[in-house]
Amino acid sequence: MGVVAGLSIILLTAVNPVGTSIGFVLATVAVVIVLVAYVWLDRWEPEPPRLLVFAFAWGASVAIVVSVILELVFGSLLATGGAATDEFVGLAVVAPIVEEAAKGAFLLIMMTGRRRNELNSLMDCLVYAGITAAGFAWLENIGYIGGDESLGGSLVTAGLRLIMGPFAHPLFTTMTAIGVYFALNRSGLPAKAGCVLLGYAGAVLMHALWNGSSFFGIETYFLVYLLWMVPVFGLVIALAIGSRRREQRIVAAKLPGMVAAGVVTPNEATWLGSIRTRKQAITEVTRFAGKPGGKGVKNFAAAVIELAFVRDRIDRGFGDPRVNALLNDETYQVYAARAAAPALHSVAAYRAPRS
Repeated sequence: MGVVAGLSIILLTAVNPVGTSIGFVLATVAVVIVLVAYVWLDRWEPEPPRLLVFAFAWGASVAIVVSVILELVFGSLLATGGAATDEFVGLAVVAPIVEEAAKGAFLLIMMTGRRRNELNSLMDCLVYAGITAAGFAWLENIGYIGGDESLGGSLVTAGLRLIMGPFAHPLFTTMTAIGVYFALNRSGLPAKAGCVLLGYAGAVLMHALWNGSSFFGIETYFLVYLLWMVPVFGLVIALAIGSRRREQRIVAAKLPGMVAAGVVTPNEATWLGSIRTRKQAITEVTRFAGKPGGKGVKNFAAAVIELAFVRDRIDRGFGDPRVNALLNDETYQVYAARAAAPALHSVAAYRAPRS
């Protein structure tokens, strides 16, 4: 997938080296900001780096290639002969339907096999959706900026796409992520499919409003941006922060049971319940045991958090029947992580804050 993205950039550079170079630099700066924001939100239960790279690569390669091909096919099938009408249909109808499906397909992949075990909360779904969409937006922005015939045109396009809408694609695909999260918490294929389709429909609607508004004048474009996109973006941020706090509450609620079962010691429970105390514990160990010691404590904390989410899924009484088997596996992972972190015994007890 990385090869596809690389070849796409090489092709764009051959056609317009100056514009593509500008697009590459500016789009990369913008996407780094987006990625940092998602990594910051994902601090409580960080996702495996390999899957995050996979998500970004999917968006910047498979999703882009599939979208381009399908948009060309459907564009020709729906062509009316009127340039303005065809452009509107292509951008406001075909593009949202195709692109949101191509990006959302990654979330469907995440719902299968062992990858399903990584989708423990709404935050997880939001992170995978956002990073997939960030990869898509990164390559798309390079193409649009590099596609202008003049330097001035490239800079104007960069301003409109990177300053006003760096989170546009992640925001659209967030709707699909919400649908996937509700699908994971439903039993029965019809209910699951209905949740995913509703989320996808929301993503298409958001995308269509964004693309279509530009055809009705700059005033309409800014009105949609200010009165619709910005408020929805604010709601999504609040939703993401609320989801992360819920993750913390789940772990805090499961720690006493893990202490009673002998999986976690009372001392460990004092610092595993919040990001702040967990960070303090890792810093403390790193100070006298070096980076390997700190990494061992960090891995142990991650294993405990994963186990807490598995216990939560079992306690809520729904989900994949394989969760019970996963419980044994995750419990073993906690013991293995403790054995690999000999400096754990030296971590001082902390009074976990409520926030």
